Amino acid sequence: MDSPIPTGIDVCLFRERILDVAEEHFRRIGHQKTSVDDMAVHLGVSRANIYRFFPSRSAINKSVCGRFLNRTILFGEAIADVPGPARTKLVALLQALHRERKSTFMRQKPIHDLITAATNENWAVNRAHNEQLVGLTEAIVREGIEAGEFGVKDSAQAARSVVKSFMPFYHPVLIEQGVRSGEDTEAGLLAQTSFIAAALSTSP
Repeated sequence: MDSPIPTGIDVCLFRERILDVAEEHFRRIGHQKTSVDDMAVHLGVSRANIYRFFPSRSAINKSVCGRFLNRTILFGEAIADVPGPARTKLVALLQALHRERKSTFMRQKPIHDLITAATNENWAVNRAHNEQLVGLTEAIVREGIEAGEFGVKDSAQAARSVVKSFMPFYHPVLIEQGVRSGEDTEAGLLAQTSFIAAALSTSP
């Protein structure tokens, strides 16, 4: 027998509970091997009741992926909020983003696979994530311009250029290829972040 489905404000909590269970399964066996029936059994409800909260299985995948990507943004915002020179913060942000994504591939492969699917299939949550990265970068670049550290004029355009040039060290497929081929991604990242900072700087 199904457990009772909450009503009112508890509906939002139950929706989050579904995502909690989905995330737990995704971490253990991956999103491709997890079925809606697995989630329903864990929650003590029917699969039909899962679909009362999500229009499709794909919607569950995208919502869980959005959770992971949002955590990355919160992590990035914490770095951006630390007092200090904009150049230092920008380099620290890019290095941390790369290392976090590389660590996800090496230590949480099922989650890496979910993010790879989001990237390859151009999910809306991934597009939104990339825009958030641009916004976060723009805020730091603007700080640098106001402090006289950076010589660029258009912070928005500069931020898009920074994120685009950083993508080889953030795209999940390229991360995986680099690790599997034995590439020294840390050295490559250091060279790229130095180049980016120099390109923004007021001095050669």
